Order: sequence, then structure tokens, then C-alpha cells
Amino acid sequence: MKTPRAGDRLPPLRIPVTRTLIVAGAIASRDYQDVHHDPELARQKGSPDIFMNILTTNGLVGRYITDHFGPRAELRRVAIRLGVPNHPGDTMVLTGTVEEVDGDTATVRVVGANGLGKHVTGTVTVRITA
Repeated sequence: MKTPRAGDRLPPLRIPVTRTLIVAGAIASRDYQDVHHDPELARQKGSPDIFMNILTTNGLVGRYITDHFGPRAELRRVAIRLGVPNHPGDTMVLTGTVEEVDGDTATVRVVGANGLGKHVTGTVTVRITA
């Protein structure tokens, strides 16, 4: 792993948004809201289908950073904001740009987009040790 520098772009990560991913993420994070597992109730509440919860999105953003920076990467701060939903059958593409490096710590701007637009935007502060 080379030392990151401001302006470096992380390679994109394509994540197929499957029904299984949405439901498994909701169960793993103990989020039993019906809009994350019951298509009919989600439609009754105005959504075309079930959609991914924020905790699953947060975990995928963390995975994106640690996959890039390696097993010694330590997430120090993850600050995200949701936009459009992730529905089954779409693909979310995560991209990142290193905004700042201070010693062994980097701040990365992350965007996750799907067919509807930006699903998640935010910044991740990661400590990278040798």
C-alpha cells in the first residue's frame, strides 16, 4: 500500500443491490422495520419496493475504505448522509477521493451512486499504520 496523497482517487467498487443484501443487512443490524423486508408494506408506505437501511450503507462504506487501505486500516470516523434509496435490482457504485492526509491519517470523500442518483455521500477518516 503506497502512502495516500490528497487528490488520490480510489478505484470504484460496484455493489449489486440484491433483495438478500437488503434483508440480511437489516437483520444483521437488528432493524426490523417492514420497509426493509416486506415489499407490499413498503409499497403501502409509498416506496416502489423494499430499500436498504442506513446501517447497511454505513457498513458498505467502511468496507470500501478498509478494502482499499488494507487490513491495518482503522476507521476513526464515518460521517454519511443518505440520498436516494437503494432498491433491489440496482447497482451502487462507491467512489472516493482522498481530501487530506495528516501523518498516518487520511480523510476520504465517499460517494455511492445508483440508477436514481446519489445514495450516500460523506467522509471517512482512516488511520493507516504500517
